[in-house]
Amino acid sequence: MTEPAPARPASPADAWRELRNGNDRFVSGTPQHPRQGVERRSELANQQRPRVAIFGCSDSRLAAEIIFDVGLGDAFVVRNAGQVMSDSVLGSLEYAVGVLGVPLVLVLGHDHCGAVRAAIDSQAADAPALPAHIAKLVSGIVPAVRRVAGVEEGAPIVPGDLDAGFVGREHLRDTVHEMLERSEMISDAVAAGTLAVVGANYRLVEGRAETDVVVGRI
Repeated sequence: MTEPAPARPASPADAWRELRNGNDRFVSGTPQHPRQGVERRSELANQQRPRVAIFGCSDSRLAAEIIFDVGLGDAFVVRNAGQVMSDSVLGSLEYAVGVLGVPLVLVLGHDHCGAVRAAIDSQAADAPALPAHIAKLVSGIVPAVRRVAGVEEGAPIVPGDLDAGFVGREHLRDTVHEMLERSEMISDAVAAGTLAVVGANYRLVEGRAETDVVVGRI
């Protein structure tokens, strides 16, 4: 029997409420695994109308569709290590907002992030050089590292003195800010009330996505 697709969220608040409810089901161990059958695949063959865009870390433990208990076609997901903003990420999110019309962008970080750890360790006095592409990636996290450490540019830090969780949350806020600063399309949609942006941190043990920053009305 074909599972009817729910109505598209009427507002950013509706979309965020749906994600929170799905995360609650995941945390409690009662997921519904909605819209994942053969009929759903056929329904989506020639179209997509995702309900949210999610930009998260590539960490294997951060599978957004599972964490929020959503189905095929529900989430437009963009991922890289450490959820570091780039031109390709920004273009993908603008496509989700401007073409697909999602009412919500969720930026999803998490605790015990390897990219955050690498960014912290890279600022030690005796830090070995990172491979070029990894160094370029974590350079987007370094400003948060240095701000939390409270040291001047170029001064070494002692990695063990920093709380990686604090750095990760600071970086999450930086990512949200950079997205809005660099994308006129996204910031205009927020100003118009048709889009909201949420930054959340995922707790690996608890399975909970905790709201950290909200831009727009939810």
